[in-house]
Amino acid sequence: MNRREALKNTGMIGGSALFSTTILSSILQSCQTQERLTWTPQFLSTNQAQLVSALVDTLLPKTDTPGGLDMKVDILIDLFYAKVFDKDGQEGIKAEIDGFLAKSKEQFGKPFYQLEAEQKQAFLEEEEANSPKFARGVWGYTVEEQEPVGFYRGFKSLAIMGYCTAADIGQNQLKYDPIPGPYQGCIPLDEVGGVWTL
Repeated sequence: MNRREALKNTGMIGGSALFSTTILSSILQSCQTQERLTWTPQFLSTNQAQLVSALVDTLLPKTDTPGGLDMKVDILIDLFYAKVFDKDGQEGIKAEIDGFLAKSKEQFGKPFYQLEAEQKQAFLEEEEANSPKFARGVWGYTVEEQEPVGFYRGFKSLAIMGYCTAADIGQNQLKYDPIPGPYQGCIPLDEVGGVWTL
C-alpha cells in the first residue's frame, strides 16, 4: 500500500504530529490483506502467479520443516508451464487457472489467494473430494484408463513432486538411502537386518 494513499484514506494529510498508534495500527492492518509477489513470473499473469503461490503455501505449509514457498515451488511451477508445455498446453493451463480463480470468486466473492485460511481449506477439501483420481499404476504404467484429472489434482501432484525433489528436502528432511550404495560383500547376516527384497 502506498503511504500517501494510506494517509489520504485516514484523512490525516496534516502532518506527522497527528499520527497515533491507533492510526498506524489501522494502516498496517489494511496493508496485511494486500497480496504481493516476491518474484517475477515468466509465464503466468500476476493474478495467476498469486494463485499458484497461495495454493503451494496451502498445500505445503511451513511447519517445523520448510514449506513449499521456502523451496520456491511456485517459481518452479511457473517455469515448468513456460518451458515444458507446448502452446496448446499453455493456453489450456491458463484457462484452467482462470477457471479455478473464477470458481473461488463465485463461491466466496474473492479470488483464492485473498481467502481466509479456513476458506482455503474448505475450498481445497471440496476440490479433493470432487476431482478425478490418478489411475492405478504398476512400475510407471497405468493399469486403468486415465480420465483427465483436472487442474487441482494435476497441480497438487506437480507441487508435491517439486517439493520432494528440492535439494534441501531430499538431503536434509527426507530419509535418503543412495542406490547403489557401497558394496559390502562379506558381512554377517545379523548386521544386514533381515532379508531384503528388490
